[in-house]
Amino acid sequence: MNTCRNLLIAVLALAEVAFSSALAKPVNHAEWSGDLDPIAQSEWSEQTATHLLERAGFGGTPAEIAEFAKLDPAAAVRRLVYFEGAPVADLPDFDHSGVHDPGIEPFPASRPATTNLASKSGEALGIKVKATGNRRLQPVVNKFFYWLRASRLETDRVAYWWADRMLRTPRPLQEKMALFWHGHFAVNEDKVRDYRKHLQLLGIFHEHGLGDFRELLVATAKSPAMLSFLDAGVNVKGAPNENFAREIMELFTLGVGHYSEHDIREAARAFTGWNYKDLAFVVNEKEHDEGPKTVLGETGNFSGEDIVDILLSQPADEFLAAKVYRYFVHDNPSPALTKKLAKVLRDNGFKMAALMEAIFLSRDFYSPESVGALIKSPVQLAVSTYRKLELDRVPGVPDFNSATSTLGQHLFNPPTVAGWAQGRAWITPGLLIARNNFAYDVMFPDINFIPGDRYPDDHLIRSVSKRLAEGANISQATKPPGVEDTANMSMANLMADMDQDFNTRYGSYRGWQMALERVKPIPRHTAGFDLAGIVERERLSSIEAIVDHFLGRLMSVPATKEQRGQLVAVLKGELGTDDIEAARTYLEDPLRVLVHRIMCLPEYQLG
Repeated sequence: MNTCRNLLIAVLALAEVAFSSALAKPVNHAEWSGDLDPIAQSEWSEQTATHLLERAGFGGTPAEIAEFAKLDPAAAVRRLVYFEGAPVADLPDFDHSGVHDPGIEPFPASRPATTNLASKSGEALGIKVKATGNRRLQPVVNKFFYWLRASRLETDRVAYWWADRMLRTPRPLQEKMALFWHGHFAVNEDKVRDYRKHLQLLGIFHEHGLGDFRELLVATAKSPAMLSFLDAGVNVKGAPNENFAREIMELFTLGVGHYSEHDIREAARAFTGWNYKDLAFVVNEKEHDEGPKTVLGETGNFSGEDIVDILLSQPADEFLAAKVYRYFVHDNPSPALTKKLAKVLRDNGFKMAALMEAIFLSRDFYSPESVGALIKSPVQLAVSTYRKLELDRVPGVPDFNSATSTLGQHLFNPPTVAGWAQGRAWITPGLLIARNNFAYDVMFPDINFIPGDRYPDDHLIRSVSKRLAEGANISQATKPPGVEDTANMSMANLMADMDQDFNTRYGSYRGWQMALERVKPIPRHTAGFDLAGIVERERLSSIEAIVDHFLGRLMSVPATKEQRGQLVAVLKGELGTDDIEAARTYLEDPLRVLVHRIMCLPEYQLG
């Protein structure tokens, strides 16, 4: 079976050329660039409907595209933005595993903080210290590592659940906006360490993502996920922490160059006392600085919400409009167009739906400069692939989280507070290879697949598990790797362990065991593609018709004549005949080879 791995050298050499040529399509309606006038009914077609569904969601099937093409442009956009005429999103709530115990709150910052608390108070994480005996703090340490493991596994289940929503929702822009805000208001599990807080913040994005930006910003600022991520607990009167104040200016509202270090310090004082208790926002009045603050030229006894209002009176509209445009249209909005979009946003009271409606209706959105001009993020790539090929659920093989993480985007785990880089940052030679490998694994699942949520990839954990299973005691099983044959090191390790109240390596291992007992597994079905069924339903009776159909279904930019010819030759070679009817009984695998080859085209990365 021929795969794109055999073509990698050629693909990598041609990738930059392919991207450039795809972005420089034949000029049609070039005068539309920068034009916010609505596209006319006479200019509306299946091609424009395809582009709208690609950008306002995760692509459409031919049936969905045909349905939107029959609407007038305003109605098509309003269905996506305001859900007018769209079915109710009757999607299941997240199915909790029941891993959280109230006794762990407030969860300590580290293992040392946990054991110090237990040593001083006799209890931590709801676990009492053993009165006597060996490793008196071991149950506490086990519980600490249990929650780290359980929350991470449950967070991955939330990510899988969310991806399934993206795939199945009849209101795709709601999910696409939530994905945008997830990168804009970036928090990650390494710092938050509580899947419930991620789920709560995602709910805020779903509820407010197309609504009033001020309400979204305030709700996000008060969310326990954001408060924990940006260290609200240490932002107190007399010793303000500047993390949140800096990010709300630099990343959330204004951008670099529109504030001073003095503004940050003063704004941080306004947010002192903001904190959370479990999943609830609280203000600790004794820790709030009630003195006058001067921020961006205004002075007063400001609260955190006052700072939000001051920021939104600044050029936040331009910063936000430009960022939304770069995410949904293309990377280079002109200053003039940015000002026009900012005016739309401000004139409509920072209602995000109004901005999205103006963008999606504009001729600029359908101009040659905009169509096929974005590189799909890993999450968009995976979800749009499944959606366009008519899956009804996200497959468990390949693993969604592992696959997208390998490609550079792991939901709820952005690399920095700035979220993920976009555009060409998604494509490097190594990442292009990984995307091609993902394409292969989608069409031909790996029979050696091992689910990471059941089998930890930590070699130390596996080593401890193996040694214990072979009969070693805890001291022997948790020796550092590489010193098994060094008697003195082994004895030193054994003696140190006997002198301690706990064994950290054993706690890490036991934490995994406890987590696996309670966290529900991610379903591990493979993708149930029925490509032969699509060919039969669409009444495709020739090799050329099949190739054209799947190119049209999957690609956002036209394939070249040479590419089409190569794909026709590939399918003909796999079928061994020109007669589609004669090949009906074995059509599925050749079609998977064809679709795999289409997904290996550099242009497939464009949306």
